[in-house]
Amino acid sequence: MSKIIKLQMKKIAVLGSNGQLGNCIRKIAPDYENSYEFIFTDSQTLDITDEDQVSSFFYDNKPDYCINASAYTAVDLAEKESDKAFAVNADGVGYLAQACVDYKSILIHISTDYVFDGDTNLPYSEDDFTSPTGIYGESKRKGEELALEINPKTIVLRTSWLYSEFNKNFVKTMLNLFSQKDELGIVADQFGQPTNANDLAEAIMDIIKTPNKTFGVFHFSNYPETSWFEFAKKIAEFSNASVQLNPLTTEQYPTPAKRPARSTMSLDKIEEIYRIEPKHWENSLEESVRILTQQ
Repeated sequence: MSKIIKLQMKKIAVLGSNGQLGNCIRKIAPDYENSYEFIFTDSQTLDITDEDQVSSFFYDNKPDYCINASAYTAVDLAEKESDKAFAVNADGVGYLAQACVDYKSILIHISTDYVFDGDTNLPYSEDDFTSPTGIYGESKRKGEELALEINPKTIVLRTSWLYSEFNKNFVKTMLNLFSQKDELGIVADQFGQPTNANDLAEAIMDIIKTPNKTFGVFHFSNYPETSWFEFAKKIAEFSNASVQLNPLTTEQYPTPAKRPARSTMSLDKIEEIYRIEPKHWENSLEESVRILTQQ
């Protein structure tokens, strides 16, 4: 009589599940329900800055993968709240990395293009020197370092200009302003890559499904680069808004935290190693605007 061996589903813990990326992963989770068990937490149910809470969570759940989508993302406020930014973006990541080691979990940690200063005309590779211009970027860089130092089975995914149909983001802000204003000024001398959080969620699942993992730092975004001004123009076009947009310089729109002037990242590594082909940002944006304007 042959034995039936039941394979236990792999567990994926998604931390920060009420954020943009967490919501996008939650949205596609049913597509993977036959292969993976998802555990969704937010800052109310798991405070990653509390080492004991992190340890207890891993003891109770023993996830095979930990997707850390939790972060302190208030870029300007971070200049005043550096302790809070480092607690979430650095210390908390260190606790997660250690728990992943203790319970043999793979850590997928989400980072940012703000680890770069933006003073270049070339796309940044994963090996390029990091030099953040503000507290937010510094705290995220420290989180990267702790994750990679503590847990060898870590994948750091740097992304940029994240938007989706969830929470606050540039696209939703623009759509709201377009309905209120006849004219807007948008910064035109800062360049980067908009990223639909839905695409990032799918890329993470593609990485998880890959049998033989390569660990380390990877970049993922949509492509190619654009400016905030051109980004806003496309949002207006896709939403049929009649607003007049005027280009501004960074000097004309000062902020407490300095932004990278050009934080464009090379996507070659993730394409080559994980066979993930990022989408053109205009195509992903058009789909997102369609969803948002139908809500």
